[in-house]
Amino acid sequence: MRINRYFRNPAAVLGLALLLAVVLLALGADVLFPRNPLGLAGRPLQWPLTNARFWLGTDNLGRDIAAQIFHGARVSIAIGVVATSIAVVLGILVGALAGYYGGLVDELAMRLTDAFQTLPNFLLLLLLIAVFGSHIETVVVAIGVVSWPAPARLTRAEFLSLRHREFVEAARLSGLGDLRLMFSEILPNAMPPVIVYASVVMATAILLESALAFLNLSDPNVSSWGNLVGQGRSVLRSEWYVCAIPGLAILLTVLAVSLVGQGLNDVLNPRLDKQ
Repeated sequence: MRINRYFRNPAAVLGLALLLAVVLLALGADVLFPRNPLGLAGRPLQWPLTNARFWLGTDNLGRDIAAQIFHGARVSIAIGVVATSIAVVLGILVGALAGYYGGLVDELAMRLTDAFQTLPNFLLLLLLIAVFGSHIETVVVAIGVVSWPAPARLTRAEFLSLRHREFVEAARLSGLGDLRLMFSEILPNAMPPVIVYASVVMATAILLESALAFLNLSDPNVSSWGNLVGQGRSVLRSEWYVCAIPGLAILLTVLAVSLVGQGLNDVLNPRLDKQ
């Protein structure tokens, strides 16, 4: 069975375990830390394991780091899932139209994609944040908007290779319209590589939000790991744990998503069926 390939990959299993751990952090946030994680909790800059109440210490504002880590897991997962969904949906729509119709539609769609890729993702993201503000909803949508070109190109390539296959021609002869051909016949066969690449988009989305927060350009009213890292910049040399703990959480989450993506490639890659 294909699913067995996933569990034969030790790295993929490790990634799944790490990702499940992050999900458990998110689910347990309200249970273990019901108070506002951004509220003042104690004396600032208490080192980890020096106070039983604050077992990961406090930041330079006196907020509980453990509470911010648990609640920040929810923020990171939400940002990754929502931004990835926006990017993949936009990418599929543009790529499907370009790959199915070709010609002028393909040319216009690819020029639009090139225009978005002229600037690096982060610079374009900074521009959008500067124009529309840094509320968390705006940040998530902006990350999705700057991340759609790669899924669009991948979807286009799949549609170009599938649109003249026998099963598509048979469906066309049976009277199916273009939309049904695109989204009920071709798209399901084009999805496996897009699903695998979505893990890359999700990992990148988490890193982009963390980078914005580090620069104080994300929503300061949200308990995100990036905001905690940004708050710790001023005490990095003396109380380095304020940055190190959320930084490690970001690293492990991005690593988990990437490893899960590799495992999904083992499951969904049709070339492996021939080996």
